[in-house]
Amino acid sequence: MSAGYDSAALAPGIRSRTVDVGTGLAMHVLEAGFEVENRPCVLLLHGFPELAYSWRKVMPTLAAAGFHVLAPDQRGYGRTSGSDDRYDGDLASFHILNLVKDILGLVAALGIDRVAAVVGHDFGSPVAAWCALLHPEVFRSVVLLSAPFSGPPRPHVSGTPSPMAAIAASLAALSPPRKHYQWYYSTREANADMHGCAQGLHVFLRAYYHCKSADWKQNTPFPLTSWAAAELAKMPKYYMMDLDFGMADTVAEMAPTAAEVSACSWLPDAELRIYSDEFARRSFQGGLQWYRSMLDPHAAARLQELSGRRIDVPCCYIAGKSDWGTHQSPGALQAMSSSACSQFRGIHLIDGAGHWVQQEQPAAVSELLIKFLECAV
Repeated sequence: MSAGYDSAALAPGIRSRTVDVGTGLAMHVLEAGFEVENRPCVLLLHGFPELAYSWRKVMPTLAAAGFHVLAPDQRGYGRTSGSDDRYDGDLASFHILNLVKDILGLVAALGIDRVAAVVGHDFGSPVAAWCALLHPEVFRSVVLLSAPFSGPPRPHVSGTPSPMAAIAASLAALSPPRKHYQWYYSTREANADMHGCAQGLHVFLRAYYHCKSADWKQNTPFPLTSWAAAELAKMPKYYMMDLDFGMADTVAEMAPTAAEVSACSWLPDAELRIYSDEFARRSFQGGLQWYRSMLDPHAAARLQELSGRRIDVPCCYIAGKSDWGTHQSPGALQAMSSSACSQFRGIHLIDGAGHWVQQEQPAAVSELLIKFLECAV
């Protein structure tokens, strides 16, 4: 039985445990394929607002293919404890290089010296990418889902507005005015808006997952030509929000009907309840700290020092065809395939999936991961 989950929440063969990773965290980990020693390890990293539980449909298939599979609740999420999740707390502890240290600490604590593949989805994607870029001797290949990696950021010109500040100003000047969801996630109000929303957290998450999935038929993504505000505003409002709206009100306008909820086989209500119970207990602030750190100029400067570095282990990209995440950062996917990764192995866009690709189409994702591992490892 997993810590904090109903006994029926996980498939047979998946267990949970808590691991002291040496960075101040007691990390909650889901694990499959642990019965046989010395299997090659596959490490699965979730994004926002998700959990290790997001990999529940992929883990048994990977284990059956001969892998030792690990999926942690990352810093600030789920059953992992020890982080300072307060808005006014230790923001530096959520720097992406510290998130990489968490993952290094996990594999070291488990006595694993080589990871066959580190796989990241959404905000787990840049964590996986930085793991592979900085520690290729440990992370022997990398797969990124739903968020391309364009490489370390270029140094910022002193005395000019940060890129996100410039984007925020240009979006606010549109008619009607808009704001970037990442900017919103960095505000003090974001957690309270979502955690204490009028419709209730469970209903909010249902709408949030629905509108970013293939079930919301208005998701017809296409490449954007630039970072110009008018171009960014072509994305749905869950990315480019109305200036005066929070996320709870934004997704309420795209909420599924009762019939759509009933027909959602990839996330039935009992499985959604795992997420809503965990975020109700913990709040979203731990995950939101990741966005705040990403937008912090001092945090960005640390990454800019690594400009020019690239990923030198085998890498590929997977996403749902209905996922705007592939295109939300104009030019990122092209940079990933042409310059950020020296051993890029291809782009795979899956039918019938939006942003939650490993949950919406787990069989297709599992098949692609296994084929990639057969060639990469």
